[in-house]
Parts: sequence; C-alpha cells; structure tokens
Amino acid sequence: MELLVASAIGVLTAGGVYLILRLRAFPVILGLSLLSYAVNIFLVSTGRLAINAPPILNKYADVSYTDPLPQALVLTAIVISFGMTAVLVMFTLGAYLEAGDDTIDMTATEEKDDAA
Repeated sequence: MELLVASAIGVLTAGGVYLILRLRAFPVILGLSLLSYAVNIFLVSTGRLAINAPPILNKYADVSYTDPLPQALVLTAIVISFGMTAVLVMFTLGAYLEAGDDTIDMTATEEKDDAA
C-alpha cells in the first residue's frame, strides 16, 4: 500500500513539474493542479495509512486509528487550490484575449522595450 501511494505521489510530482516547465499557460495551470494533488496525497499519507480505522482514539477502540488533522488540512488545501486554479484560469483567459496567444514568452517584452 505504501509503495502504491509513494509511486502515485512521484508520478503526480513528475508530471506536474514537466507541465510547469512548458511554455504555454494552460499546461502550467494543469501542472500546478497535479502538484497540489501530490501534496494532498502526501498530507493524507502522513496521518497513517489505516484502512477502516476510526479517526478518533478512545479507550474502547483498537490501537490503530487515523489521525484526523491531515484530513482536515487536505480538505482546506482542496478548497484553496480550487480557488487559486479559478483565479489562474481567469488571469490566463484575460492574457489570451488581450494577446491572442497563451505562450509564455519572457523575451518578447524585452525586445519591445529595446526597440522603443
């Protein structure tokens, strides 16, 4: 189980980093989403990978339990990442409508400044 979760985190992180390094705006947004999913899975895995275990430890339950704090952190992170993804999509859409292209080009603005 741990190997499967670690592999999933690694694949999501590698895919996210690859997409962030692209020079288009939409793949960068997808890469950031994949990285946030990888972090969320990592946070859930820090609370022990116990199947069918209660999230609260009491004196009548078994010794195994699942820590509820990482689950609460992941729920908060999901909401924040959804909001930030919506903001990034709106910024990207505005830049695309103004420039007519979603290419991320750092040299184009420097050439325009030098020509002026």
